[in-house]
Amino acid sequence: MIKLVLTGVWVCAITLASVYFSVYLATAPAPAATDSKQNALELVKGETITVPIIGDGAITGYFLGRVSFMMNKEMLKGVTLPLAEMTTDELFSLLVGNKMVDIAHIKSFDPKAFRDEIKKGMNERLGGEYVADVMLEQLDYLSKEDVKESSAGQPKKVNTPVKIVETAPAGDAPAPAAH
Repeated sequence: MIKLVLTGVWVCAITLASVYFSVYLATAPAPAATDSKQNALELVKGETITVPIIGDGAITGYFLGRVSFMMNKEMLKGVTLPLAEMTTDELFSLLVGNKMVDIAHIKSFDPKAFRDEIKKGMNERLGGEYVADVMLEQLDYLSKEDVKESSAGQPKKVNTPVKIVETAPAGDAPAPAAH
């Protein structure tokens, strides 16, 4: 009988202690350092652009891309430049002028270096550290033949675009793998 009472007291003590620490940790103030950094940044959504790829004096295909930015809120207040157009121009320069993506050697594409180049170019163009982070939402390639077949209305199966970079929309979890 004494063992049963002591076991009951022990279970009650453990339960009370766990509830106390759970409530204590749940109501603890969050660190302010991440809040200030998060509040200092603003998401600037990019628009979808189509960049023609020119090779041997003719168009060989098209890049479809969408890039968004995390930008400094305080610095953005004084900006009167059209950010969407500047983004488009910077992507044209990188994809066509600098040839950062070589479709023949797609495995050598480095998304981090691509993001860094966009960030560097945008900050240089704006004249300060406006861009904190670059997010590649989509970067696909369609060959000229694929586009011709789909626009001609031919019932042939069009190849799917080559996915260079694509991120899942916020809140979407990747589908579980089939076993």
